[in-house]
Amino acid sequence: MAPEPHPLSPQDCLVSLMIAVSAADDNIRTAELVTIQQVVNHLPIFAGYDTDRIKVIAQTVFDLFEEDDGLDALFGLIRDNLPERLFETAYALSCDVAASDGLLAQPELRFLEEVRHELDIDRLHAAAIERGARARYVRG
Repeated sequence: MAPEPHPLSPQDCLVSLMIAVSAADDNIRTAELVTIQQVVNHLPIFAGYDTDRIKVIAQTVFDLFEEDDGLDALFGLIRDNLPERLFETAYALSCDVAASDGLLAQPELRFLEEVRHELDIDRLHAAAIERGARARYVRG
């Protein structure tokens, strides 16, 4: 009998969404990877998080994206393993990664819209989160 797969931690869910938004346009940029690493290294929610898990989670996301219903499966995993109190955090981190390279392609914008819908982020809250990300990553 195969062992039960390890459920995703809330931090794994946050990482998976950041990686997914980065991969949404089929071009994972260095600025996006640096942002993910900085977020994991500095935000309190990731205190004690094993950074070696980032590679495991990234591979899981890439594997899911290869499947026909992979995006639905990813959101199912997130809904099952991410506490509702972290939904806005997940959206904020996704927006930060999307904005970090200064380029918001249509696939990234569609992915963020899907995240908003799947996590039931209020439109007004989403607009405030998006505005904050724009302000943090504005180019000089």
